[in-house]
Amino acid sequence: MKDLLLGIAKGLVDEPDAVSVTVDEVNEDGVIVFHLHVAEGDIGRVIGKQGRIAKAIRTVMRSAANRQDMKIQVEID
Repeated sequence: MKDLLLGIAKGLVDEPDAVSVTVDEVNEDGVIVFHLHVAEGDIGRVIGKQGRIAKAIRTVMRSAANRQDMKIQVEID
């Protein structure tokens, strides 16, 4: 899952070396939180107009997680 998020984000940004993902432990609701970190100048590229790209990233990640019977959440930091 982490590799999928990294691959998506690195394809969108100008500075792919600055992209990183941290993963929290499973919380009490059984949800794993992925934190996506990008360079300051690339935040707009990852979020997109009115959050459309961020929403698409979250949709793809949730779909992939459902195939593995996981619950996830993606936070863009």
